[in-house]
Amino acid sequence: MSALARIARPITRTVSIALARSHGAHAIRSASWWAHVPQGPKDPILGVTEAFKEDKDPRKMNLGVGAYRDDNNKPVVIRSVEEAARRLHEQKLNNEYAPIAGEPEFSKHAVALAFGADHPLIKENRLAAIQSISGTGALRLAGAYIARFWPKEQAKPTVYLPNPTWGNHIPIFNDSGLQTAYYKYYKPSTKGLDLEGVLADIAAAPEKSVFLFHACAHNPTGVDPTPEQWKQISAAIKKRGHFVILDSAYQGFASGDPVKDTLALRQFAADGHQFAVAQSFSKNFGLYGQRVGCLSIVTESPTEKSNVESQLKIIARAMYSNPPIHGARIVTAVLGDPALRAQWERDVREMAERIIRMRKELRDELERLGSKHNWEHITSQIGMFCYSGLTGEQVDRLTSEYHIYLTRNGRISMAGVTSKDIKPLAKAIHEVSQ
Repeated sequence: MSALARIARPITRTVSIALARSHGAHAIRSASWWAHVPQGPKDPILGVTEAFKEDKDPRKMNLGVGAYRDDNNKPVVIRSVEEAARRLHEQKLNNEYAPIAGEPEFSKHAVALAFGADHPLIKENRLAAIQSISGTGALRLAGAYIARFWPKEQAKPTVYLPNPTWGNHIPIFNDSGLQTAYYKYYKPSTKGLDLEGVLADIAAAPEKSVFLFHACAHNPTGVDPTPEQWKQISAAIKKRGHFVILDSAYQGFASGDPVKDTLALRQFAADGHQFAVAQSFSKNFGLYGQRVGCLSIVTESPTEKSNVESQLKIIARAMYSNPPIHGARIVTAVLGDPALRAQWERDVREMAERIIRMRKELRDELERLGSKHNWEHITSQIGMFCYSGLTGEQVDRLTSEYHIYLTRNGRISMAGVTSKDIKPLAKAIHEVSQ
């Protein structure tokens, strides 16, 4: 064998081994860990926004997303938040981690806003509270806490949700390891509350179940119980020993009055319930992307409050470790300063009043057009959303023929309606609903 052949032979063998190994690695890689994972469905609300963005028609309207817009259909930074942010900027604060439970003063101001600064539960130090990643995070913490610390002698409870409810409620509690079910809430024939159904389902549920209620401005229907109805609901809950979670996403933003919008919370507290409150500051402070929230749980004593808070922190530590700081600092600055607090109350009242005005103008225009339907529910419902009563097929026509985007359950985000939209929107609704 020549010298050249002796050199080439080991090189060839090395290349062959390398190619074989490469082939084997390719075979291993081709059997992906994730080949079995299906494409997930689009979020029904965010999917509306995606379709809206793709539409090039200048007449298009996005009435699906739950975010406030001014009468020029522009996002708003309210004056109190703008001023608080300016002051924080001038303080040149650092960006160190917040404690696990959040910015030190934030939860104190949050629960004072929800319950009232002089509420006995605050004075008696019985409210366990922790900053959360907006209202969604507060609900997720509540779900995880219930799944972990529900009394051992009882089976894990089912979480009962109003039918219909916000689309994210079911996955939040299912992913917490809890079962969910619906209770009757909305009556299509009256476009109002099905009080008899609510009370019947509360009575029929196994004792010591969990019931979630929207504290105000029910999403998606805008249908809230009256003060007398809340009393009946509270009494029915207490009779069966159920635990309540109040989802408070619209305090102040619903009626324009932050105290009025805590009616349900104050009723459950007055009746001696132990319950949880999940607060969001996205809508009423316009801090959507800052993800500011608070979870509070009513306990029996300061010792119990300390124990519950310690466990909430352990759960939060494993989920996300520390909450974001900037939005919480803004809320703290606003609620902790009397002048900024007064400005915020004016800001939130202005937002609520614009939505109420859009409701009235839309109803008036539909009636002026001679619609044979009863549109009283547009003005009797409250908050950001109007449950219009339109069918899925009618919504499809609004989109395909008039470039108006909303969810197929007929939910209209009144915060996305402007003065110039009223006439074309009413005309389109009239046309598809004849």
